[in-house]
Amino acid sequence: MHIKKNVRVIHIILLLLIPCLNIGAESVRVIIAGNLEVSFDKANNPLSMNYNDSVLINLGTDIRFIKGIELELTAPQAWLKYRGSLAMAMYADIDKSPPPGVADLNARRIAFEPLPAKIQMVYQIPIRSSHGLRSTPYATVPSGITQPALFPVLFRIMPVIKGLSDELESMVFQFVARPIISDEGAIRLIPRYPELLQGKPFTVLINDNVISNLDEELLLKEGEHHLVVLSDDYRNETRRFVVERTKVLDVVIELQDPTPLLIFEAPQNARIFLNNVLVSRDREAIPVEPGIHEAKIQVGDYTISKTLVVQRGKTYRVAMAVDIDVVESD
Repeated sequence: MHIKKNVRVIHIILLLLIPCLNIGAESVRVIIAGNLEVSFDKANNPLSMNYNDSVLINLGTDIRFIKGIELELTAPQAWLKYRGSLAMAMYADIDKSPPPGVADLNARRIAFEPLPAKIQMVYQIPIRSSHGLRSTPYATVPSGITQPALFPVLFRIMPVIKGLSDELESMVFQFVARPIISDEGAIRLIPRYPELLQGKPFTVLINDNVISNLDEELLLKEGEHHLVVLSDDYRNETRRFVVERTKVLDVVIELQDPTPLLIFEAPQNARIFLNNVLVSRDREAIPVEPGIHEAKIQVGDYTISKTLVVQRGKTYRVAMAVDIDVVESD
């Protein structure tokens, strides 16, 4: 009895040491129970697996908001008394994508561990850096990152002892693969040029970071962000926008002529002068050159004037203010 237990312990230890060796691809014969595709907008139904089955896992085409995949293996209640009998293994760099059934593959093992004595076992596989995933009592995160280029990957249940009982051999596990969604959205920058100033250079900063390629979608954390447009040929701009999780936002950049503008607000019967020239009331905004200007508003016999220092790329609202002064005396 003790000899059998010792052989079993040594067998498990050797299997645990195998992944620590720096080995490349290995030949494996597996039983493919089915294929699952993990995508942002598609849910998978549970797949039934036995003690020596495997599942081939693919990524969908749109993985922008996916930072990892979660693999959930659910065991029947009877599994709890067979702790240490089975293990899970994962493989990448698979040489082919086989159909269901028995398959001989060349692949590289990327994870291996005995199945714990739990009804529900969860493995979270990062597929990009800065994923933020950590192992907890409820989920295991294998070391390393499984880049999207390495998919499909193979998830396998395999025995680690000999002489399995009939009950264990007939035991059915339920397997589900689902995406782990990041707390991000995306933006598309859409510049719109003024008619007479097409294609001049400008710089866009988001959260103080220069955006080098305006044609690519940009992933950002959900929440509020700060945008700045800097240019020698267009008006500088500063504004904020809000990104929603898993949503794509079109951010339109209205590039504007940097010529300063004056907007006058005065009673309808007022006469407005700019540098002693009568201003037509038909124009909402008046373009002017940067520098010093004199604005004058005349209503009947009452005239008020103001000297303006106008800067490039600015808009000035010139309004006539009428006030009532109340002076108290003894």
